[in-house]
Amino acid sequence: MNFTVITHVRHKKHQGTIYAYGPYVREMNLWFNHVDRPVVVAPLYDEKPEPIHISYNKTPRFHRVPAFSLTSAGEIFKTLFKLPFIFWKVFRAMGQADHIHLRLPGNMGLVGSIVQILFPGKPKTVKYAGNWDPEAPAPWSYKLQKAIVANPFLSRNMKVLVYGEWPGQSKNIVPFFTASYHEDEIVEVPVRELKEPVRLIYAGALSPGKRPLLSVQTAEELLKRGRQVRLDIYGDGVMREELEKYLAERPELQKAVRLHGNRSAEELKKAFQQAHFLVFASKSEGWPKVVAEAMVWKCLPLTTRVSAVPYMLGYGERGSLVKPDPIAIADEIESYLEHPAEYARKAQAAHEWAKQFTLERFEREIRRFLHPPRTAENISENQKS
Repeated sequence: MNFTVITHVRHKKHQGTIYAYGPYVREMNLWFNHVDRPVVVAPLYDEKPEPIHISYNKTPRFHRVPAFSLTSAGEIFKTLFKLPFIFWKVFRAMGQADHIHLRLPGNMGLVGSIVQILFPGKPKTVKYAGNWDPEAPAPWSYKLQKAIVANPFLSRNMKVLVYGEWPGQSKNIVPFFTASYHEDEIVEVPVRELKEPVRLIYAGALSPGKRPLLSVQTAEELLKRGRQVRLDIYGDGVMREELEKYLAERPELQKAVRLHGNRSAEELKKAFQQAHFLVFASKSEGWPKVVAEAMVWKCLPLTTRVSAVPYMLGYGERGSLVKPDPIAIADEIESYLEHPAEYARKAQAAHEWAKQFTLERFEREIRRFLHPPRTAENISENQKS
């Protein structure tokens, strides 16, 4: 099977090996396990990878395209010159594909969602990694992608995998999940005794949309209240300099907050096992892996009410849905300090729920989409297309 992936994920080529963002590659490796000819259409740069980047288990045939942006008039003007080449590369790759796989939302996903209309007879899957909530605000390009792939006439032979269950969806929309760990990786760890110093963790991109500064300000608020606290921040991004400046101006925070940068999945796993709370006040998510990973290791998530997160947290039974306000988050932490049995109960419940979403289960679902059983219904659908 020629399995062709259209993605905006930035790839790096170093000493003949192709690398990309670790969580994305680990997932794609599971898809590639069930195909013999993986193909990737994406931006590719000759750069040295960072610790968060890993290589594919099965090296795909690569179609390099330039990155592009639609965020400003200047970027749109530059994009106009790139688009004919990008559309042609995507069209050629899809023409040779046995199965088309789109990674949405993203700029390349927008191109892919348009071009796939020309191939109604080819089987397709879409992994929508963002917020599928129909009521959530989103950029116009995201709304357009969602409208195209959710339309069964424009997106024939397609299954769209989304996070969460939403009312009024078309029949090609499939509730889905993601996974980080193998079954044998998930071992029983004790619930941490909730005592000071309170161990907080943030993991993710240091970007405005993820609000990492709120985690720092939560630690600051707890220190003002006389609490002993430690915050470990994992990740990198455009806000790192801002965070460093914020800490430099507040000497009392420098001993309590550590910026670790990007670290390996194994190191992050150990950090979760030592932390009491994940403080993750993101503006928008799909199925945030960092929340699920924290839950596996009985690190209780304190996170905002976005996309599938309320479902993941059992609407407050497996963590806390908080306002993006450091005082409110500090109040929630102090409430748990006063009721440690409630903390222990929720941390255990979080573990029991999250441990079911393993890579093995994820791979079984992938196999079902790539090699569906032949039934009278799907044979009839293929004949119609």
